[in-house]
Amino acid sequence: MSKIKLLGTFYVLTIIFLFLYSFTQVDLNLTLSQFSLWQITQKFFQQIGYFNRPLSTSFYILIVLLFFLFYFSFLYLASKNKIEKNQIWFLTIISTIILSFSYNAFSYDLFNYIFDAKIITHYGQNPYLHKALDFPTDPMLNFMRWTHRTYPYGPSWLILTVPLSFIGFNFFLPTFFLFKFLSSLSFLGTAYFISKILKKISPKNELYGLTLFVFNPLIIIEVLVSSHNDLPMIFFAVLSLHLLINKKYFTSVLSLLFSIGIKFATFFLLPIFLYPLFTKNKNQINWAKLLNYIIPLMTISLILVITRTNFQPWYLLYIVSFAPLIQNRYQAFIISTVFPFFALLEYVPFLYKGDWNQPVPNILFWLTIIGVASSIALILGKPLFVKLFASNNK
Repeated sequence: MSKIKLLGTFYVLTIIFLFLYSFTQVDLNLTLSQFSLWQITQKFFQQIGYFNRPLSTSFYILIVLLFFLFYFSFLYLASKNKIEKNQIWFLTIISTIILSFSYNAFSYDLFNYIFDAKIITHYGQNPYLHKALDFPTDPMLNFMRWTHRTYPYGPSWLILTVPLSFIGFNFFLPTFFLFKFLSSLSFLGTAYFISKILKKISPKNELYGLTLFVFNPLIIIEVLVSSHNDLPMIFFAVLSLHLLINKKYFTSVLSLLFSIGIKFATFFLLPIFLYPLFTKNKNQINWAKLLNYIIPLMTISLILVITRTNFQPWYLLYIVSFAPLIQNRYQAFIISTVFPFFALLEYVPFLYKGDWNQPVPNILFWLTIIGVASSIALILGKPLFVKLFASNNK
């Protein structure tokens, strides 16, 4: 067996480990199936997650460390062109299929997405005006969080999710997996168009950029497991960039507007679209250089979100998902690894304690500060490191 196949095998085993671990976090008030064998299995996993927290926390830390170890390994292979694109896609598709059936272990947001659509399909009401607490007899309230809030997203998200609610006939488990599949398809679609964009504007970075996205531990955990709606938003933004580069301006703008209509974060990408639309020399646009501005623009969006509420690890999807499109591999690598690593560690205190009381907020604050400071220092300090290294080797 070749080294890449062996590495891929262990990577898939780690994906399965994450898949199994996700069920340790099934809410104690939620029964996914009435089958007696499943109930025994679910209680076994819950026993680890809720009643043996030190073991559960150790498992999670091990999973995160393994994923970053694989991430660095695949990035090294991609940087040396020692892995083929079809091998990357094979591992990506296998991982996506497995994790599409995982439990949303680290967030309750998926339940809110399901209920928001259910307000329309089952109760015939407007989710902008009604909240989950307005339907107190609904069994989903037993395992939901944030039941006091009305629908906070744009209409595009309803366009995507209401049909899934209809198709699921408001049965929880089928609807749950339909929402998971939507997240998984967004992940695959984003990876596909990132690859297409890089192939056109920077072919030498295509393999590395694709690897940077599909094996990113933060993306895997927050998208394929927790299924946040940030990735569908980003999918339509990346699709719009692909259409823009190929001079399909009308459909490009429509795709961007649809993205903004899911969550408003991608509004800050508008300058990227306005420049080619209003420039006279469209054939001379340096797309590789222009797309470098995505990270600063989406950082503005990230900062505004954080000032409105507490930082959450999945907010990093705003910049991490676009990092493969920038040309500086070193910066893309730092953006994709340093802060995401500390962000994923922010689940550790809760997994260990089971609540968000002190000292958890202080721990999360310092993990965020360390993640931000380390990323900035490594990006801005690279010229100094290079100069010091060069001077020491004279």
